[in-house]
Amino acid sequence: MVRHFLRDDDLTTAEQQQVLKLAAALKADRYGGSKPLAGPRTAIVMFDKTSTRTRLSFAAGIAELGGEPLIINPGEAQLGAKESIADTARVFSRMASLVVWRTDSQQAVVEMAEHSSIPVINALTDDFHPCQILADLLTIMEHKGQLAGLTAAYLGDTANNMANSYLLGLATAGMHVRLAGPAAYQPAPAVLQRATEIARGAGGSIAVGVDPAAAISGADVVITDTWVSMGQEAEKAARVKAFTPYQVTAELMRQAQPDAIFMHCLPAYRGYEVAADVIDGPQSVIWDEAENRLHAQKALMTWLLEHTEN
Repeated sequence: MVRHFLRDDDLTTAEQQQVLKLAAALKADRYGGSKPLAGPRTAIVMFDKTSTRTRLSFAAGIAELGGEPLIINPGEAQLGAKESIADTARVFSRMASLVVWRTDSQQAVVEMAEHSSIPVINALTDDFHPCQILADLLTIMEHKGQLAGLTAAYLGDTANNMANSYLLGLATAGMHVRLAGPAAYQPAPAVLQRATEIARGAGGSIAVGVDPAAAISGADVVITDTWVSMGQEAEKAARVKAFTPYQVTAELMRQAQPDAIFMHCLPAYRGYEVAADVIDGPQSVIWDEAENRLHAQKALMTWLLEHTEN
């Protein structure tokens, strides 16, 4: 069986813990440990969207695992124009050891996985960003010493891909997840239902509402994301108006636990979703979070390769 990572709940709670434990070990001995891509074996990293952290972390991670990253940028492959996703997946499977794909459609990465005999990793779609959540969980572990039982508050666009992944990924970790955003920007019912099921089994909980103060009260972790994602530029004025009450300010942070940490997956827009004195302040762990993309993804690739039967 081939293991893929297309959305956060592709890993069980126990499997997520295995990946995070491995990530911590790989970070502690960055250039040591096993080299599952030694040879070097080729890993395809395909981008249909712009990228900084995803591109760097996967390229560096593949190299540090002994492999050779093959970066495919928009327009450099026949995919979509002259060749189907299914046929592309079959070709990739004959020539590489895994595929990392950042694209718009979640269904596209699902189709790639359905026709692939090598692991496929979702490096961001319009619906989910699961690799970011692994990095965030590693960061929380480092600063809090645990995951299960902690409360995380996410403020802003609770209908976007990051909100979806926080719901699923943090629920899998057994955390209490609180989301607050405008009524017009609430999570998809199917994602919310799935997250609630996972939380129930993992000992956590899910709460979604419109009051930022209620969400952040007593939280151990405070999270936000950009209000205007790629492809939403035409909606900027309306979105800024809707989300302004959800800006993470120093005043709002004081309602969280005194030792609460602030997280943002970046890029960040100071003065919009977060005040500069918060993101640049002592509670911010955004640079640890950014670095941990590398270590979490190295662990994920290693785990997927180890759990895929050739």
